[in-house]
Amino acid sequence: MAKPICMIIDGSSLTYRAFYALPLLTDAAGRYTNAVYGLSTMLLRLLGEWQPQQLVVAFDKGKHTFRNEVYGDYKAHRKATPVELVEQFPLVRELAAAFGAAVLEQEGYEADDIIGRVSRDAAQEGLDVLIVTGDRDALQLVEPAVKVLLTRKGISEMDVYDEAKVQEVYGMEPLRLIDLKGLMGDASDNIPGVPGIGEKTAAKLLAQFGTLEEVLAQAAQVKGNKTREALISNADLALLSKKLATIVRDMPLAEDWRQSKPEAGAALATFFTQMDFRSLLARLALNGTETAAPAEQELAPLQWQEEQTALLWLAQEQAVAVWPLWDGPCLSGLVLSKGSEVCWFAAECASWDTLLLELVAKKNAVGHDVKRLVRWLLQERQAEFFIAFDTALAAYLLDATQGEASFASICLRYLGREESLASLPEQDAAAYGAKALLELQPILEAQLDAQHMRELYFSLELPLVRVLAVMEAQGIAVDFIHLQEVNEELGQRIKELLTGIHAAAGEEFNVNSTKQLGVILFEKLGLPVQKKTKTGYSTDAEVLEKLSGHHAVVDQLLEYRMLSKLKSTYLEGLAALVSRQNNRVYTHFNQMVTSTGRLSSSEPNLQNIPVRTETGRRIRELFVPGEGYAWLMSADYSQIELRVLAHMSGDESFIDAFLKNQDIHARTAAEVFGVTMEDVTPELRRRAKAVNFGIVYGISDYGLARDLGVSRNEAAVYIEGYFARYPKVKTFMENAVAQARKDGYVETMLGRRRYLTDINSRNFNQRSFAERTAMNTPIQGSAADIIKKAMLLVFEALQEKQLRSRLLLQVHDELVLEVVEEERLAVAALVKEKMEQAVCLQVPLLVDVHYGVNWAQAK
Repeated sequence: MAKPICMIIDGSSLTYRAFYALPLLTDAAGRYTNAVYGLSTMLLRLLGEWQPQQLVVAFDKGKHTFRNEVYGDYKAHRKATPVELVEQFPLVRELAAAFGAAVLEQEGYEADDIIGRVSRDAAQEGLDVLIVTGDRDALQLVEPAVKVLLTRKGISEMDVYDEAKVQEVYGMEPLRLIDLKGLMGDASDNIPGVPGIGEKTAAKLLAQFGTLEEVLAQAAQVKGNKTREALISNADLALLSKKLATIVRDMPLAEDWRQSKPEAGAALATFFTQMDFRSLLARLALNGTETAAPAEQELAPLQWQEEQTALLWLAQEQAVAVWPLWDGPCLSGLVLSKGSEVCWFAAECASWDTLLLELVAKKNAVGHDVKRLVRWLLQERQAEFFIAFDTALAAYLLDATQGEASFASICLRYLGREESLASLPEQDAAAYGAKALLELQPILEAQLDAQHMRELYFSLELPLVRVLAVMEAQGIAVDFIHLQEVNEELGQRIKELLTGIHAAAGEEFNVNSTKQLGVILFEKLGLPVQKKTKTGYSTDAEVLEKLSGHHAVVDQLLEYRMLSKLKSTYLEGLAALVSRQNNRVYTHFNQMVTSTGRLSSSEPNLQNIPVRTETGRRIRELFVPGEGYAWLMSADYSQIELRVLAHMSGDESFIDAFLKNQDIHARTAAEVFGVTMEDVTPELRRRAKAVNFGIVYGISDYGLARDLGVSRNEAAVYIEGYFARYPKVKTFMENAVAQARKDGYVETMLGRRRYLTDINSRNFNQRSFAERTAMNTPIQGSAADIIKKAMLLVFEALQEKQLRSRLLLQVHDELVLEVVEEERLAVAALVKEKMEQAVCLQVPLLVDVHYGVNWAQAK
């Protein structure tokens, strides 16, 4: 028979993790609630899965504990808690009490110590103990009756640690983890450890000697002079560090944890009602556990209206929700909603044309992911539809890390309920979806205000929907005959390469088989092995690049792979998407995909065509002006990300180079390598260019060394030299990371936010990635915002002047237009002016404008 369970929640740790795992949310009263909501969902799930008989939630009480008396710098470097989180701790305590938990905190001790005491007592009394935390320090408490549920991704995923799991991961029993901390320290808690000893060395020493005390006693026997001397010189520091890392399990408790009565009942229902967590109310069951959502969700009744009544809504000032119904590429119907009143229009109905006319005249319609509808109206009815609010776009802007979230998940997050529409008939699902849009709009709008992104949404992102729809509807012309010629030509070259590869290898084999290719290269031809995988030799692009020049077969293989990819991806893939009616291809611009705010394109992806290779140029030659147009025009920002970095960092030397219109890479080379501008060689410029762009992307010395083919030490010298010459760039990068640690997000110049849930992670790789993201997102995101604003300004100027020339593509920092002969000079001047005036920086924005009879000539 299973023993009863005592579940102990690390309230302090998990509240922090819940706060950073979700975007900032507020209730109707303006209180921040994201941490409370996140913990609520976690506790409901835990109670439903484990059904504990005792529930304890432990909190830190103040920052000063007995450990600060022992070591004054303990946790001294911790940043101040964000005020948006501080405000939620009282609500979290209320939440715990509503769950029937014993809420414990003790002056002079940490939540860890409370957890240690309760887990010891509960185990001694015959209970199975489950500790739920995001803090690995709790793993030292694992014993036969005590397990730790450790969160590993926000608060949604957990790993169960028992004694075997700790042994597997750390190679030692749980209690020895405090010895590990004594040796290696803990930067997050400012525990010093022994200088120079990391985790690997510490684990090796403990495997040899058993405990920290034995390591210190046998220090004279330790191999390695530096390690031995460090242990002997810092024995007291090691013992102090172990004491700081040790959870106290015999601390006094002012309250009895045994009085808890965990349940999800009336008290919790009242709390959820007060917090307006309506979706969570639906998950409460009478037995106090979490239940799955019912198969058939009980939905409020709808009031179906006649078509003529619904048409009147479009003439009124009140907002109307629009939900399209699709049959493949065709619009088969529309549902309109004005709250619980709804109306369905089929494409065959008598009032369909009238509906569409009234709809495009409506200026306060609300929709969800409306670009498809806007594009359909342009293509099929030559009518422009201006949407007042797009709920999908607003949700994306509020948390771009989620990408294009599903409608159900948006409803769950912002309405407190999950719209289960999939099981309903299409017409009913559309009606309930449309009804929900009118509820979502004010909530999402309030969130945009709270996150200071109203201007970004209404002045940039929402107007851009129409621009992108127009561009998608227009498409771009393709020289289909030339496409077929290039396809055949590449096909012939690929056959020749394959024959040459087999001849150079001395036998025929499957070039696309990694195993067979590895045998040929490294066994038969004897080329130096670069790296291996679990299944054999690696033959990836990096390996082949390193082997280039060692044997003729390698260079043939590289060309074969490149041409094969271009042929299958760009030529054959492109040919399948070209309209045979007008030889135009219609790409889709994805506005809600990237975390930085950059647009992407798909079906086909026109942003990944190689730019600097001859073959990439051949692909661009296929794109031409359409009938009635003479030129394709390309307008490209010059080094926009570096200019944004100069502006945002405020570095005087960096700014000066742009103000003087100097070659920024040559100037950087002169600054970093200590030579005059005249003495900068092409190689020095190449290295400086790699450093410049590497800094934007948060590159490490390892990454730069790989890019330049130099040692890590040499790459580190380049980076140090760069920051020495441009100190404010380094300060800007450091401040970006510090701000992200404090706020949980970073911002662009125009206020776009990107949340970084792993910025304070204990996992080195996750934290390092978040730190690099904190450094490069303000730069890349600001550049993305600028090109979007430029698109909007160019589009509006072309329309205002009633020019025939039109915007076709946006590819990274480049705009591509289709231009008639008589407007060429005027359009070039207009585009350059609007792009260069999109924002005001401390350095000039420069745009290069070129034109040609195809896209390649326009570069």
